[in-house]
Amino acid sequence: MLRSIVRTACVPFLLAALVCAQQSASAPAPAPGSSADLVQQGQKLSRDGKLDDALALYSKALDKSPDLYEAHLAMGAALDLKGDYTEAHEHFTKAIAGAPADSNGQALRAMAVSYAFEGNTFKAAEFEMQVFNARLAKSDSVGAAEICNELARIYLDANDLDHAYKWYKMGYNTVIHKPDLTDADKHLWMFRWESAQARIAARRGNADAAKQHVAAAKTALDSANNPEQMKFYPYLTGYVAFYTGEARTAIEELQKADQHDPMVLALLGEAYEKSENKAQAKAYYQKVLEVNIHNPTNAYARPLAKKKLSGGA
Repeated sequence: MLRSIVRTACVPFLLAALVCAQQSASAPAPAPGSSADLVQQGQKLSRDGKLDDALALYSKALDKSPDLYEAHLAMGAALDLKGDYTEAHEHFTKAIAGAPADSNGQALRAMAVSYAFEGNTFKAAEFEMQVFNARLAKSDSVGAAEICNELARIYLDANDLDHAYKWYKMGYNTVIHKPDLTDADKHLWMFRWESAQARIAARRGNADAAKQHVAAAKTALDSANNPEQMKFYPYLTGYVAFYTGEARTAIEELQKADQHDPMVLALLGEAYEKSENKAQAKAYYQKVLEVNIHNPTNAYARPLAKKKLSGGA
């Protein structure tokens, strides 16, 4: 059971994009009209938001190759984006069964994200834990910690703050004692851990604690000397501002963050809504729906945007 599993150890946050399997750039292009070619064509259509057209191509691929892992994985992702979660689960189940050994983790994580789209954190944890245990068994502490963060993120977005905290902490504890972890990476993981604590404190309504963790996160980020991670800082400050009741500050900060991240766009929509700017809120919710990726951030943002645009609270 999940509560007994949580005793192990947990941490920070990884924005892991679980996209459909694609051949590497060095691999030969699939033969025109082949199942693999149909999947690749479908993936492009899916990225462009043409989900029904993509699904039609995936179906053709599966007619030719009923057990094709990539087709089932792509089909499941597109169905989740459409909101057809039950059928998506069926295809991810087949993807897991037919996955090559080196892709099994990807299929399991895709199923976890599928349950996150549905709002079922218990089932999402079931699949994330399989990947976590497999990575621990291979002494991959960094990979295991990333899975902890991924699961913690799913819990956080579902407002299950106790489980989010446990898994973020587990991830940090899993990786921080790795013997060959560089000082820069130690600071990076500290940034992620402090960022996680800041966001949880903000959602609990504890503004002072949240701001203390934000300051600690900034110190760690500066010490990590990792420019690639800097884009996550305005997301953090905007997130904390939003959940501590500072909608205008949230807007200012989030506009500095990654505008391709559906979570950033969703938070901007909510912040504009709090500021009683319904037109801007609607515009940002519509932008969320233009992001056709299958990952934990979109698992929260897309259903929220759909609900808001349909008139839901």
